[in-house]
Amino acid sequence: MAAGGDLPKARKRRLGCFAVLIALALAPVAGVLVHAVVPPPLTLLMVQRLFEGEGLHVRWRGLNRISPDLVDAVIAAEDARFCEHNGFDFEAIQDAIEDNADGRRGRGGSTISQQTAKNVFLWSGRSWIRKGLEAGYTVLIETFWSKRRIMEMYLNVAEMGPGVYGAEAASRYWFDKSASELTRTEAARLAAILPNPREYRAASPGPYVRRRARAIQGNMAVIRNEGLNDCTA
Repeated sequence: MAAGGDLPKARKRRLGCFAVLIALALAPVAGVLVHAVVPPPLTLLMVQRLFEGEGLHVRWRGLNRISPDLVDAVIAAEDARFCEHNGFDFEAIQDAIEDNADGRRGRGGSTISQQTAKNVFLWSGRSWIRKGLEAGYTVLIETFWSKRRIMEMYLNVAEMGPGVYGAEAASRYWFDKSASELTRTEAARLAAILPNPREYRAASPGPYVRRRARAIQGNMAVIRNEGLNDCTA
């Protein structure tokens, strides 16, 4: 009798575990679907920096209220094939591997889609677990979001200064103006500091940022002339 009574309990436990696994599997999809239309209130990186004493400056702006020059600048600086790939730029990954092997410092292999997945849903760090989750979220946002939405999200959550996140907050922090009013030079300088926004300065920049911003500004014309920004229109 006891053995027979234990059978339903065992089945209930299995069903409970199965339900938990299904919920865990669906949670990332649900999060991606929600943020397809709703801006994230905060990200894990924002919370981390806040507890580190860096403050919190963030203002959401739709892509139509951000200078197109900034869109061109970040594509030129971070991911020239943004409109062409499906989240992963394998050529850039191979180039990054070769640069690391030769001891050279390159841009890295992460696309804007990968950076957006990390910034919105995950924490900073280099663990294989985090990279694996990043890859999964990248597939999800490329599946359920448009490229325009990915760019809009990226330009609203990317770290662009100490405790400064997104184009609008960064434009006001560095240049005392709205993101819609950025000049080509200012847009290029914001894109230039993205590799290390807590060290580099977009306003009164040092030699490295000035040199990198000039290169980005030159590449912005290529991005626009060759239609490499068409997916964000």
